[in-house]
Amino acid sequence: MTQDTNQNIQSYMTELGEKARKASAVLAAVEAKIKNDALFAIADELITQREALKIENAKDLDAGKEKGLDAAMLDRLSMTNESIDKMAEGLRQISALSDPIGEITDLKYMPTGIQVGQMRVPLGVIGIIYESRPNVTADAAALCLKSGNATILRGGSEAIHSNKAVAKCIQAGLASAGLPAECVQVVETTDREAVGELLRLKDHVDVIIPRGGKSLIERVSKDSLIPVIKHLDGICHVYIDDDANAEKALNVTFNSKSHRYGTCNTLETLLVAKSRASELLPHIKQLFDEEGVELRGCAQTQAIIECNAATEADWNTEYLAPILAIKVVEGLDEAIQHINQYSSQHTDSIITQDVTKTRRFMREVDSASVMVNASTRFADGFEFGLGAEIGISTDKLHARGPVGLIGLTSLKYVVFGDGHVRS
Repeated sequence: MTQDTNQNIQSYMTELGEKARKASAVLAAVEAKIKNDALFAIADELITQREALKIENAKDLDAGKEKGLDAAMLDRLSMTNESIDKMAEGLRQISALSDPIGEITDLKYMPTGIQVGQMRVPLGVIGIIYESRPNVTADAAALCLKSGNATILRGGSEAIHSNKAVAKCIQAGLASAGLPAECVQVVETTDREAVGELLRLKDHVDVIIPRGGKSLIERVSKDSLIPVIKHLDGICHVYIDDDANAEKALNVTFNSKSHRYGTCNTLETLLVAKSRASELLPHIKQLFDEEGVELRGCAQTQAIIECNAATEADWNTEYLAPILAIKVVEGLDEAIQHINQYSSQHTDSIITQDVTKTRRFMREVDSASVMVNASTRFADGFEFGLGAEIGISTDKLHARGPVGLIGLTSLKYVVFGDGHVRS
C-alpha cells in the first residue's frame, strides 16, 4: 500500500468520525417518535427496493463463488425475499420497544434537600465491525438509532455491494424523518486499513463492537484504542447435579447442544455428578448417537459409555460443531471449579431440584448468563425480552450478556434543587 493510499484512507475515516460526532449531538436530543418514524421509513424502503437489493446482492454472491466461499458463507451472505422481509420486520419490532433515552431512575431526596437521580443517555458514536451478513447493517443501524447513537458500520468486503444497497435504504429513511444522513454511515471502501483507522478514531468514536469470527474479535481487541464490547468464545457448560430430575437433565442437555451447533450459546462441555453418571450417560449417548454427535469423555465417562477420549484441549474448545465433551465430577464444588477454570464466561447451566445448590451456582459461577434447569440456548437478547441484540458481551464493563438498547446507553447523575447551596 502506498503512502498516498494510507493518507486517503486515514482522511476518509477521520471525516466519517467527525460527521458521526456532529450527528450524535443531534440524535441525542431527538424525540422517540422521530426515531420510530425513521425506523418505519427504512423498513418500508427495504421492501420497496427489494429487487434492487437482490441485484446488488447477486454481485456479492457471484464474487463469493469465484473466490471459493463455502456454502455456509454464501448462505449467510444471501439476501432473499424472506430475509429482506425479516429485516424490515426487525426494524418495526425495534421501533415498538420502549425508548430508554431520557428516563430518570432512582430519584431520591438527600438530607440537604436536593433530589439526586440517574438519567439514561446514549453512548455517543458506535463503530461496528462485522462479517458476511448484510442483515447486520440494518439491525445494527436500527439499534443504534433507537438508542440515540450515531454509528459507523464497517461490513466485510464480501458483502460490499449488499451493504451499500442497504445503506441507501437507511439514508432514505433518515431523510424522510428529517434526520442527518450522518446518523448512520457505512464504510464504502473494502481496504482493510479502514478497520485499523476506525480503531484509532478515539476522538470521534466512543465504543467499538466487533461481530464475527474469533480472529476478527482478537484483532479488534488487540488494536483498538477505543473501548470494545465483545466476547471471544462461547465455551458453555451444563452441569447435571446429584439432585437433578432425569427428564429435565436429558431434555436440557440435548437442546443445549443439538438445537443449533454453530452458535455461541451452544453447549460444548457437559459435567455430570458421579452419583448420576451410570444412570444418565447411556441415555445421553443414545440421544446424541441418533443425532450424529461425537462424544469425547474423561476416563470415568469412558468406563460407562463407549466414546472417544477427551484431552485437556477439549475443555478449552468451542467446537461450533456436533462434538460434545463430557466429564464426570464429584459434585457441585468440582463443577463450579471446572466451569470457572475453563468457561469463557458466556453461559452456564445447572440442572438440580436443590434450592441451596441453585443459589450457590448462580452466585459462584462467574459468567454473563447463568441458567437453572434451562437450556443455554436461551442466552439471547430476544429470549431475554430485550427485543433485539447487537451482540453478546462477556466483559464486566460496560455491558454484560446480550447487549440490547440498554447496553448501548450510559447513565449520568441529575440533581434537582431549589436554590440549594452547599454549607
